Amino acid sequence: MRAMTTTTWNDLPTHPTRWWGLPVLRAMRRDYLAVIAAQRTLGDLVAQRILAERGVDVFDPELVRAIMVDHADALVRWARGPEVFADLMGQSVLVTEGATWQRQRRMLMPAFTPKRVAGYAALMTDAAVEGLARVTPGEVAMDALYSHLTMDVISRTLFSTPIGDDTAAAADAVQVLSETALAEMFWPVTLPDWLPLPGKAAKRRASRLLHGLLASHIDARRASGDDKPDLLGRLMGLRDEATGEALSPQEVYDQCMVSFQAGHETSATALLWWSWLLAAHPEAQARAREEVDAVLAGRVPTADDAAALPYLGATLKEAMRLFPPVAAFMTRRLTREITVAGVRLPARALVRVTPWLLHRDPRWWPEAEAFRPERFLPGAPHEIPRGAYIPFGLGPRVCLGQHFAVLEMTLIAALVLQRFTLSPVGSTPPKPRMAVTLRPEGGMRLRLARRGA
Repeated sequence: MRAMTTTTWNDLPTHPTRWWGLPVLRAMRRDYLAVIAAQRTLGDLVAQRILAERGVDVFDPELVRAIMVDHADALVRWARGPEVFADLMGQSVLVTEGATWQRQRRMLMPAFTPKRVAGYAALMTDAAVEGLARVTPGEVAMDALYSHLTMDVISRTLFSTPIGDDTAAAADAVQVLSETALAEMFWPVTLPDWLPLPGKAAKRRASRLLHGLLASHIDARRASGDDKPDLLGRLMGLRDEATGEALSPQEVYDQCMVSFQAGHETSATALLWWSWLLAAHPEAQARAREEVDAVLAGRVPTADDAAALPYLGATLKEAMRLFPPVAAFMTRRLTREITVAGVRLPARALVRVTPWLLHRDPRWWPEAEAFRPERFLPGAPHEIPRGAYIPFGLGPRVCLGQHFAVLEMTLIAALVLQRFTLSPVGSTPPKPRMAVTLRPEGGMRLRLARRGA
């Protein structure tokens, strides 16, 4: 990290702006990551003003940790982000702040410990085995495949049962709402959904479908009184250790909604990029497959097998380095002035952290643009600085479902390699496009050949 010589936000490097920064805002809507990459050329702490807002981009792992961990008590979510997500997912742990967030986080954590998550492994593999059995070898739309698989996983994990014919429609609805959320993020307010504007009809249909689907399952469970050991059952049975209080019915519903949407989409996105990288690197694919074959000997994996598949795990980690599903964190706002590396950042300044750029910085990652799973194996020659690899976030708001996601992806990836050989279709790499998650523009197709066929 370069020694910092500035003392205030006003002294930080910045690109000149005109028209109060409105052209920058338009550019962000077109290609957010390109705008932030241009900021990166100016240093590790870079200022930007848009209208009356003062922002700072942070590109050094040490500075990221200083702000997100050491000064976590001075951060809240930028209000516009939670407004958009609350409109889609309610007042879940994803968007709440202060005492409400602390209570929700404290109550939810026991449902997402590694031990609890391991109990969902059979539900995950049941969904994946059934879904992969329906794949017809040849050119396969991988985005549709993984959206269907992970939607089936989350529905079984939540409700102990697949949602059947609704799976594909629910996965499509999540994508519609993801695209809508990104578009609305750059407007000061969300216009009413009943207005006859582009995208509003699709948003209404998607929202009705998801809300109706979840409400029917939750209402049926409450009416039956069944005590099932699935995620819905655990949410309904949670009690605050401090007060003995349960989650309210609305809180249970909102936590189910965020699990249903965010829990499925991030895993599907990570698996999508992993598949393309293994297809484009047959030597890595062969090594991962040999490991899977040696450990599993053809059987379905369990939660205990994940630790015995270090190279497979390294390919997934490297895929999330190159293509982090959440490529840019939800922006934070400072509630008070803080000092970082000798620079005083003012209260109300917006702080942006962008994993996409941290993960590809050659200062921390030799051959940063190359696919090198060995980086994540024990004994790797280059130590990864703390804060340089943050696919699940950092600080107190690190992703609550990270253990769930890692286990789900590992089990599905092992089952894919057991059954198929992956190869590219054409020679043009997919182009990343940021919605809420980092998806390939235009989808992704790979050629799948059934092993032993």
